[in-house]
Amino acid sequence: MKAEAEPADRPHNVIGLMSGTSSDGVSACLVEIAGNCLDTRVELRACETYPYERPIRETVLALTNTTRAPAEDVARLNVLLGRIFAGAARDVAQKAGVPLEEVDLIGSHGHTIIHRPRQQLRQNNYNNETGETPFSFTLQIGEPSVIAQETGVTTVADFRMRDVAAGGSGAPLVPYTDYILLRHSTISRAVQNVGGIANVTFLPHDCTINDVIAFDTGPGNMIMDRVTQIITDGKHNYDDGGRLAEKGRVDETLLSKLMHHPYLAVIPPKSTGREDFGTQFTDKLYKEATSNSCDDFSILATVTAFTARSIAEGYKRFITPRHKISEVILCGGGSKNYTLMKFLKKFLATIPVRTIDELGIPSQAKEPLSFAVLANETICGNPGNIPNATGARERVVLGKIIPGRNWKDIIHM
Repeated sequence: MKAEAEPADRPHNVIGLMSGTSSDGVSACLVEIAGNCLDTRVELRACETYPYERPIRETVLALTNTTRAPAEDVARLNVLLGRIFAGAARDVAQKAGVPLEEVDLIGSHGHTIIHRPRQQLRQNNYNNETGETPFSFTLQIGEPSVIAQETGVTTVADFRMRDVAAGGSGAPLVPYTDYILLRHSTISRAVQNVGGIANVTFLPHDCTINDVIAFDTGPGNMIMDRVTQIITDGKHNYDDGGRLAEKGRVDETLLSKLMHHPYLAVIPPKSTGREDFGTQFTDKLYKEATSNSCDDFSILATVTAFTARSIAEGYKRFITPRHKISEVILCGGGSKNYTLMKFLKKFLATIPVRTIDELGIPSQAKEPLSFAVLANETICGNPGNIPNATGARERVVLGKIIPGRNWKDIIHM
């Protein structure tokens, strides 16, 4: 199929599903998508987040916070999350007023339980070539066969592995959607997502896909969430609006130490996850900070500042030496943390910061929408990765397709 296919005659109803590294629940959206590639046109019909019940969230976190998850537990959770994802798809279709029989396609990212990019060495071992894994590996669960079976809708999932097979790290993948939907002829945008992990897509004005710069900047909400759980004795999973961090003062000594984390100096393409900034890292950080007489709110304020400053540092190292950033578009759960926003504006100085909501895309819809778009590209036979971002040798069509009741119609989209 041609890389630049003609727009479809009618919009297609596509559901996007995403469970991020914060492990809060499933984000779902239903969008109308017409066309593909640079002709893609998207209209959001509905979006919703479906929180995991506490026992399920604890199970998900337990598996993602260990390096040796039992195979039986992974297999069981794979099917269970598939059912939860299918339920989210049914519900968001109902919210949009679209019968499930009229949904053409589902794109599901799944939930990442392990992510080991090739270029990422173990903490404190980033410069030791003998410790480098010879190939990337990653695993997303939330079985797409279950989603397709329970909804009857053709489902595209497991997007990352084809990029890994092509020599990439399988992440980040959202930059392709950023390029399709948010590029601008005169404005150079840094689209900054702050989920569990923070990642940026820089789109120079009037850019081609080969001009895009994208990488994980480092921690997003992950460290903040864990500290919040600790200081509230598990009563809160996140710092709502940054209100708790606002009560503390940044410990500059601790912040300086955090800014020496070796991941921040790794040259893109690069990606990271809980292996670097998860529970083990945060629990150790908290213990050391309290032993140095740093109070709870100040620890939270400091790790909030760390997320903001690591973002700014990523720009300083890898973007602004070659480009001027016109504006930063903030998305993800972190865009609702006003203390984080305050720190980010401070560290970015003269660069304007605004949220993606101002562009008409709700923050909660951004990532599931991205995988709806990627699923549409897959069905159209178009590559969905950006080698500059993932390190892949070439552009490739992403994902595995599980046929649904509408498969014969889908192949003619």
